[in-house]
Amino acid sequence: MTSERVLSWTPSAIVFDCDGTLMDTERHWQDAREHTLGEFGLAPSPGFADRVKGLHYTQCGRLMAEEAGQPDLAADMTGSLLRIFRALVAENPVTMPGARELVASAATFAPLAVASNCPREVVESCLDTAGLRDYFGHIVVPDTGIRPKPQPDVYLAAARHCGADPADTLAVEDSLCGVEAAARAGMRVLGVGPWPGEPTMAKVDLWVTSLAEPDLSRWADARIPRQATR
Repeated sequence: MTSERVLSWTPSAIVFDCDGTLMDTERHWQDAREHTLGEFGLAPSPGFADRVKGLHYTQCGRLMAEEAGQPDLAADMTGSLLRIFRALVAENPVTMPGARELVASAATFAPLAVASNCPREVVESCLDTAGLRDYFGHIVVPDTGIRPKPQPDVYLAAARHCGADPADTLAVEDSLCGVEAAARAGMRVLGVGPWPGEPTMAKVDLWVTSLAEPDLSRWADARIPRQATR
């Protein structure tokens, strides 16, 4: 991993994850999982939060049901999970440190998109609440023809919408699931959050503890604005 692959480079596009990267919603997913399991008289198994971080909510609901030995409850648990999560986000949407500033700076020199495993309406609501929606030209989420992370589809579609080659695109992620998706898409990857462990570190070009880190801010501020290159 070399920071120069990110900090000495100007990407043709930047694609951000939402949960845990732009918005502090990962804790809401964790609370929603615990509340959902509680509704069904169940408790999370050890290490469950780490295993499902970044997964599409339908995959999470199915895994909860399977690990509880109740696979027939997958649809009901998935519905409960999404309902509770939406309520928690509506009550307390919080932007991650440095996200607003980095997005505003990045939008001056590259087209931006969001690639998320969340439902579109949840992503749009979060970004609207945070005052970030207008910075992003495209929001890509799984649908009939786009597989969820860790498959690369959402990242490949986001780069295409931005008119950029994936190899010239920077992905910003916080989970192993998302990092794997971006790496499979052939993008350079900026990871953010607490130390993720060696398996994740091996797949990123740079890891920062926060989007507010000074080196990252200086990098973004030093890029040449797009209008100045015309």
